[in-house]
Amino acid sequence: MTRSYQLHPAEGDGYDIDFAKALNEQQLAAVTSEAGPHLVIAGAGSGKTRTLTYRVAWLLGQGYRPGEILLLTFTNKAAREMLERVNDLLPGASDGLWSGTFHSIGHRILRRNPEAAGFGQGFTIMDREDQEELLESVVARLGFRANDKRFPKGEVLAELLSLSCNTGDSLRTLLARRYRYFIDLEEQIAQVGAAYEGRKKEVNSLDFDDLLSKTHELLLTNPEIAASYQRRFRAILVDEYQDTNRLQAGLIDTLAAAHRHIMVVGDDAQSIYSWRGADFANILEFPKRYPDAVMHRIETNYRSVPQVLELANASIANNPRQFPKELRAVRKPSVTKPALVPLATNNEQASFIAQRVLELHDEGIDFCEMAVLYRAHYHSMEIQLEFTRRGIPFGITSGLRFFEQAHVKDTAAFLKFAVNPNDEVAFKRMVRLLPGIGTKTAEILWNKTAELLGGGRSFGILEKGCKPPAKAAGGWSQLVATLVQLAPSGTPAPPSEMISVVTTGLYDDYMQAKFANYEARRDDLNTLANYARQFDQTEEFLAQLTLLGGTETSEVRGGDDEEDKVCLSSIHQAKGLEWQAVFLAWLTEGMFPGARSLEDENALEEERRLFYVGVTRCKEELYLTYPELRLNAAYGEAFQRPSRFLEELPEHLTERWEVARAVSRFTPQGQREQQKPSHVNRDFDPADESQLPEWED
Repeated sequence: MTRSYQLHPAEGDGYDIDFAKALNEQQLAAVTSEAGPHLVIAGAGSGKTRTLTYRVAWLLGQGYRPGEILLLTFTNKAAREMLERVNDLLPGASDGLWSGTFHSIGHRILRRNPEAAGFGQGFTIMDREDQEELLESVVARLGFRANDKRFPKGEVLAELLSLSCNTGDSLRTLLARRYRYFIDLEEQIAQVGAAYEGRKKEVNSLDFDDLLSKTHELLLTNPEIAASYQRRFRAILVDEYQDTNRLQAGLIDTLAAAHRHIMVVGDDAQSIYSWRGADFANILEFPKRYPDAVMHRIETNYRSVPQVLELANASIANNPRQFPKELRAVRKPSVTKPALVPLATNNEQASFIAQRVLELHDEGIDFCEMAVLYRAHYHSMEIQLEFTRRGIPFGITSGLRFFEQAHVKDTAAFLKFAVNPNDEVAFKRMVRLLPGIGTKTAEILWNKTAELLGGGRSFGILEKGCKPPAKAAGGWSQLVATLVQLAPSGTPAPPSEMISVVTTGLYDDYMQAKFANYEARRDDLNTLANYARQFDQTEEFLAQLTLLGGTETSEVRGGDDEEDKVCLSSIHQAKGLEWQAVFLAWLTEGMFPGARSLEDENALEEERRLFYVGVTRCKEELYLTYPELRLNAAYGEAFQRPSRFLEELPEHLTERWEVARAVSRFTPQGQREQQKPSHVNRDFDPADESQLPEWED
């Protein structure tokens, strides 16, 4: 039976929307539910945005005024998209709707009540760069960096204070969990935080976290102001509720206290952002906070073929803490199962992915309909190399291309100067890493260095021959010692050894103090050292680095369409996206799941949710790949155990591909001339670009 609902907005003409025709049964139940607390568990690809959009339209049709509805999202793009869809359904009816990100709504409330929040009229909002600059000025006033060169930079301090604000965790807890190397600085960092709060009031500025914390504090300490907003918002809708942190959940509960008409929409199986403060308990314990909440499960998936969903369902079923659900496909079954592809080495994994991408493209799949997903950005290095060599156009959503990242370029500067003491650019990049050295001082040091090193003298002469500012004296001595290690007796060490010298010496301390994601960047440099093992000569290695970093693969292959590129992305960055063909790479223990999660059951569950998110990005063709041997700079060749996420899967859900090796040639333009193999070539060298993998299914 089809039901039609006549909408009567507060102003304007009436509208006819056939909700039952536009929505499936589960969506319809959520959209047309009575006022009160509701938890909507919307599985991957199930039409979550559609459900929220129609819920807003339904409320407007039930007589709610736009200004009485609060719609909270995580991105401005999502907020705009939902408003556009509502306006498509009800032109003009949503004008005045309170819709936006948590931060934008907090800003709106604070603008109306600045004095009550402890700030003056006309306060300004600092972006992250402004925040870091103000923190640096606080550190300078307190004199902490003058006494300890390891003292964290503004980026790290901003990250620490932000996490503490959003999670409610103490500074000590966060230092012990994420920044153990700064535990001995706890007292000084706490002083910086307190002084920073005072400075913000002096300059009448708020940072992004204040838009949440000061808003919540305002509501908790001013009952009259809180009551006015609680009365105003007769209905509150929250998107991506599984990604909320403790502060956001508290703010929502406070605003919903009067009417208790709150609908939160999300998927506990896609809660993957604890590292940035998201609290999985918010969605899991919603029924405890609202015992009368009605739960709606939306499980019809419009994205993926049944074989992909069966695999996703089987994987996530291993998590004990969840709202059980089973995604059901609308699409017809595919002719193939997801492919499980073990490869000999990480280099061969990259070769397989590259060749299969070219095969799929030849079969008619656009490059932009393919994605390679991975747990961490450094997992993509060999794949980027292989795509570049073969002229496959690709874009990176998980960050810059590997060789364009600041820490890779910084490390390369040490190597460049060690092999070529005439490289002024490399020298200046290197010395500007030291405290107290800017452009002008770097120029003075360069002129003296060029004079001292003339005639081929060793780097050791720089120790006493140059006089850097007193602030940089210790760092200068360490830099010179590092250069001497890089080129003992004037002969450069092998490039892999040189990278290890740089990262374990001067640059490691720099990364800890400078970058909030120090451990990820250290992993990048370990991977770079691994890649450098292929080269005996540092000059050759550096040349290859420059060539790879400057290549625009879209100009090599793929035509004139700049958007037709394979997407390389971390799974975190890929959430919400979809592709026809997806490769999930590096599925080994210690890589995915990550090594740091193996001893923490909660972290391991989140890693499995991450795997689930990766699988459900796929519409049709899914490839699960892993290397059986990892070439590792620090430990030599290490055998890899397949990820437990693969071993948990019933065998009938995948098709195992045994990869044979064959000679295959690519022209510089990326055109293929391939010879079919008659046997497996055991002498295959994955580092040789003239040899590419072939497979049998």
